[in-house]
Amino acid sequence: MTRLRAAGAVILGKTNLSEWANFRADKPTSGWSAVGGQTHNPYVLDRNPCGSSSGSAAALAASLAQVAIGTETDGSIVCPAGMNGVVGHKPSLGLVDQAGVVPISAEQDTAGPLARNVTDAALTLAVLAGSRVPQAPSGREDLRGKRIGLWRLPELGPGVDALMTRTARTLRAAGAEVVEVTPPYQRRLAELEYPALLSEFHRDIDAYLATRDGPRDLAALNEFTRTHPAERTCFAGRELFERALAAPAAGSPEHRAVRAELKDLARRSVDETLAAHRLDALAAPANPPAWTTDCARGDNDVIPSSTPAAVAGYPSLALPAGFVGELPVGLLLTAGDRQDARLLSLGAAVEHRLPARRAPRYLPTTPVP
Repeated sequence: MTRLRAAGAVILGKTNLSEWANFRADKPTSGWSAVGGQTHNPYVLDRNPCGSSSGSAAALAASLAQVAIGTETDGSIVCPAGMNGVVGHKPSLGLVDQAGVVPISAEQDTAGPLARNVTDAALTLAVLAGSRVPQAPSGREDLRGKRIGLWRLPELGPGVDALMTRTARTLRAAGAEVVEVTPPYQRRLAELEYPALLSEFHRDIDAYLATRDGPRDLAALNEFTRTHPAERTCFAGRELFERALAAPAAGSPEHRAVRAELKDLARRSVDETLAAHRLDALAAPANPPAWTTDCARGDNDVIPSSTPAAVAGYPSLALPAGFVGELPVGLLLTAGDRQDARLLSLGAAVEHRLPARRAPRYLPTTPVP
């Protein structure tokens, strides 16, 4: 906030985010907090905005602000961006100072910008990072000769798969080479990530809470959540809190082994795929069509595309790709370590060829795609 104000930004307020970044219950509801209630998707109001940076993305979709800040451990910037039809950039780990950010894991957490176009996101990143990235895209970026690896993820549904086919066709027509890829090690990444995060959350949230009023550690926070009536108005689960309390200590041999394997495989997943196909970036769906918000059921958000970059600490960028019915779907671009500037430049070129954003209509509901 200090850097944004110094650069001339007018801070309008705080947005309503998913409580504890969705790291509390097995079946959370993205966009809900005991303080702010439920954030709605501006495109279809009974659909979910994804999370955890739910309000940041929804506010931009509704044109309540020019840019917003979100945070991500895995997917919490790029999924809301995709699901609300805006741009979201998860920077390389360490590029943006994390002071004051409520943590899940110092090994993955980062703040990053959301905006309605890539240029505004890049300008905001330059401020957040203290100008440690080059200037914003010029608007003259070209896709000719760029090689993009398309990770289709057909499990996100036939509507998303058809949209990826159309996107690839458009990018090829603009001069890009698009090849289909499947990054390796995804099953093992899914097995390892949550055990690592549980240990790190206990360590990092204890350190954060010790500097604040109210509960001073995770055990006290868990008890507060159990007994406070407002915390049960949508869902009551605290399973992740309780697993984190019981997890191996961060820094223990067991935890270090899990994190080391996890980081190595995530980096190799991206690096080996980029090298094997001589790619400038990976591309994948950022999100499925938004599911209906339902506190009893919780989210339906198994979205693997964000995990390699999130765990590796590499940059990723979500931008509008189109719609499945009335619901926005984003394209997620991923590049190698510290390649934020190149990724934003490529994103600007893709955005120019995919003028996919349209303003929301605030529909009360829509048929299930």
